[in-house]
Amino acid sequence: MSETKKEIRNEVLTGERAIFQGENLEIYETIFMDGESPLKESRNIALYGCSFKWKYPLWYANHIKVDNSTWFEMGRAGVWYSNHMEVTNSAIEAPKNFRKCMDLTLSQVSLPNATETLWNCDGVKLNQVMAKGDYFAMNSQNMQIHNLTLYGNYSFDGVKNVKVYNSRLLSKDAFWNSENVTVYDSYISGEYLGWNAKNLTLINCTIESLQGMCYIENLVMKNCKLLNTTLAFEYSTVEAQISGKIDSVLNPTSGTITADQIGELILEKDKINLSNTKIICKEEPEKTTEHIIKDEDIESPTKMCYNKLS
Repeated sequence: MSETKKEIRNEVLTGERAIFQGENLEIYETIFMDGESPLKESRNIALYGCSFKWKYPLWYANHIKVDNSTWFEMGRAGVWYSNHMEVTNSAIEAPKNFRKCMDLTLSQVSLPNATETLWNCDGVKLNQVMAKGDYFAMNSQNMQIHNLTLYGNYSFDGVKNVKVYNSRLLSKDAFWNSENVTVYDSYISGEYLGWNAKNLTLINCTIESLQGMCYIENLVMKNCKLLNTTLAFEYSTVEAQISGKIDSVLNPTSGTITADQIGELILEKDKINLSNTKIICKEEPEKTTEHIIKDEDIESPTKMCYNKLS
């Protein structure tokens, strides 16, 4: 038999730890005004139409539901060290939210100041979330993301075990140092995409990136488009199927790159083993830059790597 919850309605609460260690509560249209940590160490609480106007409202909390509510700008560092939490239909203006949380769901949530948000969290579900701010989702793991719109650089640094679907990421240095990330049916625009990642898979994605997808161990791309993407794949092990043209490719470590066309193929024999990479396209690259190849007896990189796409 479930325990009956006490109701709090239409209150304006002030002072530090206003409902400290609160349990089994339903809170409606209540404003948490000044005073830090109003719901610290709370348990089994549902909040509807509430407003958080000061710092640290939900720390060390468990089994929390928040709907149709607002974190104002000074409600910063709002949810840290909290587990089993669901936030729906809400606006979070405050930065540095959600740190070291487990089992966190955000659905139809806007985060217009998402700087340093979602750090070191485990078990995160995002659905129809808009976020704007740098360093989003650093070092989080086990994430399922649907319909995310992100404006902000250095996102997803160090994340592990992440799946992203139908999203739009405008983010320089996205997915650096990440591991086991798969992105489906999404648009990504930003320089230096994916550097130092391991097991990065991009499926049906459209990408624009200066020096994108470099220094990656096990990069897989299936049916992707690369718009205005130059100096791609440097020192990456790559299996890439690209629809359309790649503007330029630089020193991939190994693998197979298939594209309709390559603008410039840059291969430096003193830096890579040319025989480890196969280039397949309909036409030979418009320009091939072949460095450190002066011996007439050495076969050219184009001849060693290039295969015509039938």
